Amino acid sequence: MLKKVYISNVNCITPLGFDVQTNIDNITKGITGIQKHEDKSLMKDSFCASIVNENDVDEAFAKVTSEGKFTKLEKMMILALFPIVNEVEITDKTAFLLSTTKGNIEALKNKSDESIEGAQLGILAKKVANFFGFKTQPIVVSNACVSGVLAISVAKRLIQSEMYNDAFVVAGDIVSEFVLSGFNSFQAMSNEPCRPYSKNRTGVSLGEATAAVLVTSNKENAKVVILGDGSINDANHISGPSRTGEGLVRSIESAMKEANIDSNSINYISAHGTATPFNDEMEAIAFSRIGLENTPVNSLKGYYGHTLGASGLLEVVIGIQSLLHNKLFASLGFDEMGVSKPINIIEKTENKELNCFLKTASGFGGCNTAVIFEKIK
Repeated sequence: MLKKVYISNVNCITPLGFDVQTNIDNITKGITGIQKHEDKSLMKDSFCASIVNENDVDEAFAKVTSEGKFTKLEKMMILALFPIVNEVEITDKTAFLLSTTKGNIEALKNKSDESIEGAQLGILAKKVANFFGFKTQPIVVSNACVSGVLAISVAKRLIQSEMYNDAFVVAGDIVSEFVLSGFNSFQAMSNEPCRPYSKNRTGVSLGEATAAVLVTSNKENAKVVILGDGSINDANHISGPSRTGEGLVRSIESAMKEANIDSNSINYISAHGTATPFNDEMEAIAFSRIGLENTPVNSLKGYYGHTLGASGLLEVVIGIQSLLHNKLFASLGFDEMGVSKPINIIEKTENKELNCFLKTASGFGGCNTAVIFEKIK
């Protein structure tokens, strides 16, 4: 029997706050970080996005260190990790995983050798790892928008293989000219805060954030146990999800099989919910196929926008708080059902006894990941 793996501490840096409790307080109040922006260095037209104030990042980072030159993303990753790194002694049995889709891609604007090197994800991971003195080779997980939650799966399996006792996972992405132009080319961006699963949705809102968790074999101080995970690539299309939800269905089935539970044991789903027609429809079909159509489900994109490689890990952090506080958070922006299969959207924040939740994510290239978490009793 494989050893049990837990998550014992979490943190996040977002437009809604620089710690978990502030984020939860603002989510409970129905506050969104998505705003209209006018920044011609990023996009010639105005756009809606959830962006962390850089002055606030600099101010918070100055309290941590005055040494070194770091990008905004690097500072946010360090700030996310900083409060939780002292939870364990860093040894050669402590892994460090960094999850991102684009990293410091803006460095490529400057065509120097130094800038090109700075855009490499491995260099980003080493820079953050060296700040904290990790002794092992950093592991980069970059698999489109499942990256954040997939990194938890990778950490879990590394610990179960007994290569490591603990693993720190950090995930992050920022809103950049490259990201904005890419999604705009798909004509997928909304000119207002996104409305996942809603009939009146008009597309995705982008966002930026970092999140960090400690994955460990030590049950002491653990918040949740990772019951099971699954990750399936259905290779449907370079950007479009499967019309039948095949990859997501198989990912969830794989996670439930390892967890040794059925759909009735899942109390809540933290879904991907990007507010694009194809993604939302695919998820509704997948949940219906697997018998989860009555399970409460939300998307947190209405609060944070789509934070790309950070989204899966950030949404795990908030999902864990749902379990710990027995609270279902409203799927912000939802108005009227806009998918063909019935799903149980959480329309208002409410208290409910919770024990187990499912986190799902899907991304470009047909990647899908599902992880199941259970509250420590």
